[in-house]
Parts: sequence; C-alpha cells; structure tokens
Amino acid sequence: MNRSLVTLSRTLILSTLAAAGMATSASAAFNTFVIRGAPVIQTNNVYTPGAQEFIISAGGQKAGWGTDAMSGATLSAVTQMAITRHDDSTRFTTGSGPAVAPYFNIWVTDGTNYAVVANEPSNGSFAAFRTAGPNGGFTYAFSMNDIANEPARIFEAPNASALNSWVHIALNKVGQNLLFSDVMGLTMGAPSPSYIAGGNGIGTGAPRELGSNAAVSFNWIFGDTLSNYVSGNEGYVVSNPLAVPAPGAFALIGLGGLVAGRRRRSN
Repeated sequence: MNRSLVTLSRTLILSTLAAAGMATSASAAFNTFVIRGAPVIQTNNVYTPGAQEFIISAGGQKAGWGTDAMSGATLSAVTQMAITRHDDSTRFTTGSGPAVAPYFNIWVTDGTNYAVVANEPSNGSFAAFRTAGPNGGFTYAFSMNDIANEPARIFEAPNASALNSWVHIALNKVGQNLLFSDVMGLTMGAPSPSYIAGGNGIGTGAPRELGSNAAVSFNWIFGDTLSNYVSGNEGYVVSNPLAVPAPGAFALIGLGGLVAGRRRRSN
C-alpha cells in the first residue's frame, strides 16, 4: 500500500483514539487474561489513568488483552487496530521482541476448524505503522488493508510451522508463505473451551484463558513461547486497545458474538 495512504490512515485512527469517549469505550470492550505461566497483570496509573501493565518476567509467560466484539466478521472488515504503549520501549534493542511488543493474534474459523493468524512485529517494515510517543512510548494504529502486504503467520495443530494448514488448503496456497492480503476473507471466531481442551492440539501458547480455556477472536498479545519477549521489572504499560469493524460488518457479527463479549466482561 502507498506509504502516504498508510500515514493518512494512521492519522485518522489516532484522531479517532483522541476523540472524546472513544478510548474509554474501546478499552471497556477488552478483557485481560493469562495464557500461560504466571505473568502479572495490574493497573498502572503512572502514565495515564487506567492503563494496564503486563509484566513478563520469564520466558514462556504469556498474557492477552482481547475482545470478541468482531466474531463473525471477516478480517477485511477490521478498519482500525490500535494500542498505545507508555513504557520506554527504547530500553530494549531496536527491533527485538520487547522493543516492538505487543503483537496481535486473531482466531479464524471455517465453522469446523480453527487457527490463529498472527503478525510479525519484529519485521522491520511493521515499524511504518508505529507513531512515536513521549518517553520512548509509541502507538500502533492501522487497518487490515494497511498491512495487506505484511507477512501473516498461521498457527494450527499439529505443526505450527507447517504450510499445509486448513487455511492454506482453503486458500489453495499449500506450501506457501502468506500475506495478510491472502487471508482477508477468513472469518473471525474463537473455539469453545471444549474444543481447546479436547486434544485438538491448539497449543498452550494459543490465545485462550489459562484454566478455563475461554477464548475471544481478537487479541493483543504480551510474552511468547521463548524468552524473547521478557519485559523486565517494569512491564508493558498499555492503554486504549482498539479493534473496530467496518459499519456494514455488524450485520455479519450477530448477537452471539456480542453476548459472548458481554459475558466475558462480567467475569
């Protein structure tokens, strides 16, 4: 996509974040959860009221901040994704996991099978979607269309690195690496706890709540399988998570996804 258009899109999204009430409503739709290990999730009001701090103190720890408000819509319907990070990302090596975190995971389904579509935040070109903030912080702000030419990783059992998942088969791209332009037509939707617990090989690092296995479709992710996203004593301090579908996409979502989102927030 033309970089000037990307910049315009990012500016419009940042303006949306700054609009009165938008940040509050966006954050309210998201729920924090532990995926694996014992990361600490706590409120941090030092930088801005209500920010969440995710402390990843050891390799393998993983947590998420997710919403189910877009289940049933296609990836192409995601017109805005954003999150603001307040802690000093420059204390880490440029391009490393802790310097570019968080990344996102999106559950997709064909109605029977499930997989996770993930971005590669350590990919140098992804920095084009980041706007610097004060004290070494930054804001990610982009649409799915903005990242159409970025690599999309597919995680599905039994081999997360295989290029022959049901997604690859459905797209007629077995053995090929995918871009987000390839997966735009996939439908967002998270598996049930029984599916995850039923030996389907989704994996302990997949975005689902530790213990209950409850999952939502769109997730900002903190931590990783390896030690390459350890945050240090101060964790990732973030606010204003945002994932917005195009207005017409609401017809695709249906009441099921919205009810699920309300139920998760009441926990």
